[in-house]
Amino acid sequence: MSFVMYSTSWCGYCKRLKSQLAELGVSFEEINIEEVEGTAQIVEKVNGGNRTVPTLVFSDGAAMTNPSAKQVVEKLASLGL
Repeated sequence: MSFVMYSTSWCGYCKRLKSQLAELGVSFEEINIEEVEGTAQIVEKVNGGNRTVPTLVFSDGAAMTNPSAKQVVEKLASLGL
């Protein structure tokens, strides 16, 4: 996978981004931070202690918090994906 999306089931921003990426044919791994132990700490680490979702972590280690679908596509292009 080119990136992991950390999300929650109740997050409207997560639902919107997932829908937009699906329309663009972008695949990714999704992890619900309320269901997978230890993943909320990953989100907190890249967000200065905040549990802000959606948080995306890319294969190069870069992270984006609540990005637009356009930003995600641009990042993937920069990775050659």
